Amino acid sequence: MKNALLFGASGFIGSCLLEELLNNAGYDKVTIVVRKPLGISHPKLTMLIGDIQTLPALQPALVADDVFIAIGTTKDKTPDKTEYYRIDHDYPVLAAKIAKANGATSVAVVTAVGANADSGVFYLRLKGEIERDILALDFPHTLIFRPSMLMGERKEHRPLERFLIKVFRVINPLFIGRLNKYRGIEGKTIARAMINAAERPSGKVSSYEWKEIEALSGR
Repeated sequence: MKNALLFGASGFIGSCLLEELLNNAGYDKVTIVVRKPLGISHPKLTMLIGDIQTLPALQPALVADDVFIAIGTTKDKTPDKTEYYRIDHDYPVLAAKIAKANGATSVAVVTAVGANADSGVFYLRLKGEIERDILALDFPHTLIFRPSMLMGERKEHRPLERFLIKVFRVINPLFIGRLNKYRGIEGKTIARAMINAAERPSGKVSSYEWKEIEALSGR
């Protein structure tokens, strides 16, 4: 039996992770850090209220075997690039650093297909720098998940994303061979793959794109 620590539980992939972790018999405790209460309860769940500023004060409670990081914002919510970087990069790296100091042995983080710290595209460079800086923490097991278009129903009203999801459902079969990493993928599929990878890590550093995520999810 293990303990899990989840950051980003209120988001799309994070909410899928939370549901899967609470229903997974391999974890007897799930701790989440959220900015405001989610309005749910479960015998296995410990909910901590915090953000990047208050995270260091929560350190004594951030103890787990496996850490899951699915933190992310959007341009609409955070148009300022400095704040965007702080949420998408600084927060995940700090969370992983604190968890590692508390004895966590595995970290699973969601970035994006094409992540590259040397990219000229802000979003891809940002995701690449997250990977680089979490890898530098030297966990016994670092698991990197690089999805493309995220499929599935969201709580927020996002007309453009709903349109793109419909488009991807049509064009997904066209992404074959080397292009299959660009296929859209369900949030629940990513969550299951992340948990399966954490339960049975195959090496020190592992990265997963569409094909590997689908296979690892057990679908």
